[in-house]
Amino acid sequence: MTNDAQHVAAEGEPGNVVTGEAQELVGQASLWGNAWKKLRRSVFFWFGAVITAVLVLMAVVPQLFARGLDPRACDLSDTRLSPSSEHWFGTDLQGCDYYANVIYGARISLTIGLLAVIGVLIIGVLIGALAGYFGGVLDSLLARFTDIFFGIPLLLGALVLLTVTSERTVTTVALALIAFGWMTAMRLVRSSVISIKQSEYVQAAQALGASTFRILVRHILPNALAPVLVYATIAVGTFIAAEATLSYLGIGLQLPAISWGLQINLGQNYISTSPHLVLFPAGFLSVTVLAFILMGDALRDALDPKRS
Repeated sequence: MTNDAQHVAAEGEPGNVVTGEAQELVGQASLWGNAWKKLRRSVFFWFGAVITAVLVLMAVVPQLFARGLDPRACDLSDTRLSPSSEHWFGTDLQGCDYYANVIYGARISLTIGLLAVIGVLIIGVLIGALAGYFGGVLDSLLARFTDIFFGIPLLLGALVLLTVTSERTVTTVALALIAFGWMTAMRLVRSSVISIKQSEYVQAAQALGASTFRILVRHILPNALAPVLVYATIAVGTFIAAEATLSYLGIGLQLPAISWGLQINLGQNYISTSPHLVLFPAGFLSVTVLAFILMGDALRDALDPKRS
């Protein structure tokens, strides 16, 4: 038996596959273990994580932060009051407590951001994995299909799609963002799969006759998660900002929804006399987007083996 034949035979032995899987698991544990050590020392990561945790808690139980105030309890005689001890952020155009409205606005913003990212990952991972693993004609077709969507900017595509919808809700806005936001995730997964499928443990699993589904789910995708996780973290902030932009332009959510983008839209005409109508929701929006970007940057640095 030649050296090449012996090498192929050795790859086909069950013991060698188990060893390859064990090495794979050790490598994954080492990668994530080293990443966590770096993250624990990152000030930016902890800043973003703390802010995100507060925002999630605010979205789940806004009553804890709103001082028991109802955002829809309004008095027109209190229209556009300045911030005071009674109304911390003042009041809006309908005389509603603005602090409670801004607090409740976190729920919709985070919901749309998370829904959009989940949908983007499902589509991007599925198409990227198939294109990267099978290659050939399928890869070319899926790559060209992706390029078509890449030619349409996210906000422009979502704006056109939402313009022709009869009702603009949290679901429709999230779907519009998903429809024109999955392409980057697809390319990240595709490039990672193309690189990883040449690994020895993948070739050994193929030699043993493992199914395509098992190879993708068990061996390839877990090792391709690092760049996708970084992208997903940053993308949450991107989609939150995109929703606020669409709502500000009057193409996103509609009243009576409570959204930071809607609040900025309604307050823009009074920024000279009642600047709090724009500054408070814009401030919360900026901090939220910054928190996710900082966490994504910290994850990228921690998962990059070239960085010390």
